[in-house]
Amino acid sequence: ELELLDSTNTIYKLLGPVLVKQEMEEAKTTVSKRLEYITGEIKRYEQQMQELERSSEQQRETLGRLQQELQRAQ
Repeated sequence: ELELLDSTNTIYKLLGPVLVKQEMEEAKTTVSKRLEYITGEIKRYEQQMQELERSSEQQRETLGRLQQELQRAQ
C-alpha cells in the first residue's frame, strides 16, 4: 500500500490512542523490517516443524522395530 502513495500523502502511525504523523521513508523502513522479522519467524518455524517430523519418523521406525522384536519373542 505504501508504494501507491506519493510525497503529497500524509502517513500516520498509531501510538496508543493517538495518531502521529510519520515520514514516508520511516514508515517504509518500519514495514520492511517487520516483514523481514515475520519472514524469518516463518522460516524458523518451518525448520522446527521439519526437525519434529524427522524426529517423529525416527520414533515410528524405532517403534516398528520394537514391535517386530516383541512379536518374534512371543
